[in-house]
Amino acid sequence: MSSEQNLITTWLSFTRIHAELSNELDRMLQARHQTTLNEFYVLLFLSNTPEKKLRLLELQQLVGLSQSAMSRLSVRMENKSCGVIQRLGLENDRRGVCATITDRGEIRLQEILDTVNETLEKSFKKGDIDTVLKLFVHAKDGLFKE
Repeated sequence: MSSEQNLITTWLSFTRIHAELSNELDRMLQARHQTTLNEFYVLLFLSNTPEKKLRLLELQQLVGLSQSAMSRLSVRMENKSCGVIQRLGLENDRRGVCATITDRGEIRLQEILDTVNETLEKSFKKGDIDTVLKLFVHAKDGLFKE
């Protein structure tokens, strides 16, 4: 098998594993916390910033959503989810909006993290994820060195 075919095979394995894990995480989060995977990502990304806030544009890029999807998600998280985030206008840019995680959001994130870690630990034991990731990185590095 050529290195290009190996790279494509590795990529397809990586995307299949990613999709399976994402679906399993989303299913577990919905069942246990009535939370989506994207809502988890928003809480995680906000919590991991020094000021506990990000512009919605930055969140949109990190989560991988369109502008309108990020806007709808942030409204839901501010209202439906008991105020786990708060949206604020930016002082120096009237068009800009940022989101900040609330104390309630931090508590919710900690509850959710247990489920995420448990689900990932079970999934990692099931498959050869480490092997596939190493193959992917190796193939990627080899492709860019040529």
